[in-house]
Amino acid sequence: MFDRGFKKSNVCAIMVSGVIWMAGLKIIHVDMDAFFAAIEIRDNPELVGKPVIIGASNPQQRGVVSTASYEARKFGVRSAMPLVEAYRRCPDGIFLDGNMKKYETVSRDLMIVLSSFTPLVEPLSLDEAFLDISGCERLFGSPEEIAKKIKREIRRELGLVASLGVAPNKFLAKLASDLEKPDGLVIITPDRIREVLDNLPVERLWGVGEKTESILKERGINYIGQVARMEMKFLEGQLGSTGRLLWHLAQGIDDRPVEPLHEVKSVGREHTFLKDIQDHEYLVAVLCSLAEDVGRRLRKIGLGGRVITLKLRFKNFKTITRRKTLAEKTCWGTDIFKAGKEILREQDLKGSYIRLIGISVSGLGKIKSNQPKLFSSEKRKKEEQMVATLDKLKNKFGESIIGPARLLELEKDK
Repeated sequence: MFDRGFKKSNVCAIMVSGVIWMAGLKIIHVDMDAFFAAIEIRDNPELVGKPVIIGASNPQQRGVVSTASYEARKFGVRSAMPLVEAYRRCPDGIFLDGNMKKYETVSRDLMIVLSSFTPLVEPLSLDEAFLDISGCERLFGSPEEIAKKIKREIRRELGLVASLGVAPNKFLAKLASDLEKPDGLVIITPDRIREVLDNLPVERLWGVGEKTESILKERGINYIGQVARMEMKFLEGQLGSTGRLLWHLAQGIDDRPVEPLHEVKSVGREHTFLKDIQDHEYLVAVLCSLAEDVGRRLRKIGLGGRVITLKLRFKNFKTITRRKTLAEKTCWGTDIFKAGKEILREQDLKGSYIRLIGISVSGLGKIKSNQPKLFSSEKRKKEEQMVATLDKLKNKFGESIIGPARLLELEKDK
């Protein structure tokens, strides 16, 4: 037994030093729920409420499950399970080959959404990422408010659901995001660390694989709280450097920073219409709204771009993209809208039904957007001052506080 390694007298000291060390809630872990399956269900409403299993359309062939909807998980189907076993457990499941290219595209859109809140985004895979939100409170509110806004934005932009964990560090944030899936939001404050960790099984600690789990459980160590009460030197003597790592994690200590893997290359917004439309005036109004939102996102992250790209998807799902390059970088919705409108005007849309419209800005670089340009015209200065005022209103009261009147009037007639 490891019991002789306990040193209960230092638990309070550990917690006090741990709270001092953790500088509040600054890390968010975003984990998409049943990502591949959720995308297929989103794109095919007939699959809603059904057990969807991604891996292969023929479950009798060799292969494993990539992911499964929560309806399929009720039958015990899980990722990495052989397809044959998944079929045995859920013979009425809907087995699909999956479309990795589509999933990668949605993942890129997800990372763009996350990057609109902070440039410090570290993707872990297609469907999860860490965010460091240090210093973002003035723009977006408290850590809890930021997490709620991220969830809403993912649902609005991608039509998908995410679970989020908010905590002082990466280990706790990732742990939190998994505690109340699907559609969860769990916050672990420093004073809740022991409450959350103590009764969780040891395998929830990073670094505990089958071998380490077996060693711990052979010695009667089943819960994280037991690891936390061990002397680190004793645990290290039993498990080497892994023991030292586990001891720190069991205290809720993890000092690894969020490390962005790449810079944001573009910022964009798309809108899919509930019904395919021919109304050009409404199309332009939606474009105006999208352009304003893209400009606001660029200003949030201090970037501007020169390349404006318009995206159109037609009734038959044919998709086109057309680009226009500006003379200088911009982060203003009026500039983005003007360029997008010019591109739209050049397209022959007579008789066409539009399913989706989108606009994005690339060729990005740092830009000062918090004040009007020194040599701008008076009209331009007033426009930029007005936009700065609107940004402040939206920061305080939310994105829906104000929008293009033109779009609101048209929507009343729909």
